[in-house]
Amino acid sequence: MNTDFLKDKTITITGGTGSFGSTLLHFLNDSNIKKIKIVSRDETKQDILRKKFPSDKVEFFIGDIKDRDSLFGSFENSDYVFHAAALKYVPSCEFFPFEAVKTNIIGSNNVLEVARLVDVKKVVMLSTDKAVHPINAMGMSKAMMEKLTFTYGLNHKSTVKTIYNVTRYGNVMGSRGSVIPLFINLLLNDKELTVTDMNMTRFMMSLQDSVNLVLYALQNGTQGELFVQKSPSATIECLIGALELLFNKKAKIKNIGFRHSEKLHETLLSSEESTRASSHDDYFRVEPDLRDLNYSNNNATKSSSSLEFNSSNTKILNVDELAQLLKNQDFMQEYLK
Repeated sequence: MNTDFLKDKTITITGGTGSFGSTLLHFLNDSNIKKIKIVSRDETKQDILRKKFPSDKVEFFIGDIKDRDSLFGSFENSDYVFHAAALKYVPSCEFFPFEAVKTNIIGSNNVLEVARLVDVKKVVMLSTDKAVHPINAMGMSKAMMEKLTFTYGLNHKSTVKTIYNVTRYGNVMGSRGSVIPLFINLLLNDKELTVTDMNMTRFMMSLQDSVNLVLYALQNGTQGELFVQKSPSATIECLIGALELLFNKKAKIKNIGFRHSEKLHETLLSSEESTRASSHDDYFRVEPDLRDLNYSNNNATKSSSSLEFNSSNTKILNVDELAQLLKNQDFMQEYLK
C-alpha cells in the first residue's frame, strides 16, 4: 500500500508492542513518516522493540490506557492514533470480566477523549469479529468500545475536530492469541491438538492485511464509519490438514468440546450493518446510523434483511489454498526452515 499520505506525519500506536504495532512499525519504519510513537505498559517488550528498531523516528512511552493522564504526552502533536491496546484473550476476559470493562471500554473511552482534547486528526480503533452478536465478555466489551467510537464524534459535533473510525478483524494468523502457532508447536512436539469442533470456521487474515485495513480506513474514513476486509475463512479441519501438509506430519487430535462462550462461526458484518455497507475493492465500508432519538422525524431506513457476512458464507479455503497462504506468512518461515 502507498504510504505517501503519511509523509511528515506523526502517529501514535497504543498497545504498540503487540503483534499489530510491531508489524505496522516494521512496515512504516523505512517510509517518509515523521515520527512513530509507541505506547504500552510493558517495559520489557518496549526494550526489545527499541533494540530492533534503533531509529530517531521511533519514540517509546510507558503508559496505560486505563490512566487517561498517561496518554497526553504520547498523543500531543500526533496527527493520527491507532488504538490497538486491549484485553484480547476470550478466557481471560471471561473469568475477569471487569478487567475487560476497565481496559476495553473505559480505557478506549480515554483514548477517544484525549484524542479530542489534543486535536488529533483521526483515530482508528481496532476491533474484532467477536463484537458482532457477542456472547462472551471480550466480545461484549469490544462491542461497547465500538458503540462509544461510532457515537463519540457525532455527540461532540460542536467541539470535536477528530474523525473516529473502527476496523474489525477475524483471526490474524501468527498474532498473539492465534491458534496457529499453538497448533504448530503441538504438532512438531508430537502432542495432541485440542480441538473444539472440526467444522468450526474462522476468518483468516495476515498481519499485513491488518495493517492494510487500518491504513485504508485512515486514508478513506469519514466520521463514525466501520471498515471490514472481505476475508476468506477455513474450518479447523482444513487448518489441521494444511499444517499436516506443510510439515508432512500426522496430527494427534483431542476433541475437548466448546469452551466458555465460543461460537461455531464468527461474523464480521451483521445483517443490519450490511444494509449500510458499500463494497470497495477488498473492503466493506459501513456508514454510521445517523438517526437520533426522534425517530418520527427521520426517513425510513432500509430493510434489515440483508445477509450478514460471516465465516460460513465467505470464501472457504481448501487445504491446498490455506497451506499456500500460510506458507507465504513471515511468521511461518522459522517453522519451515
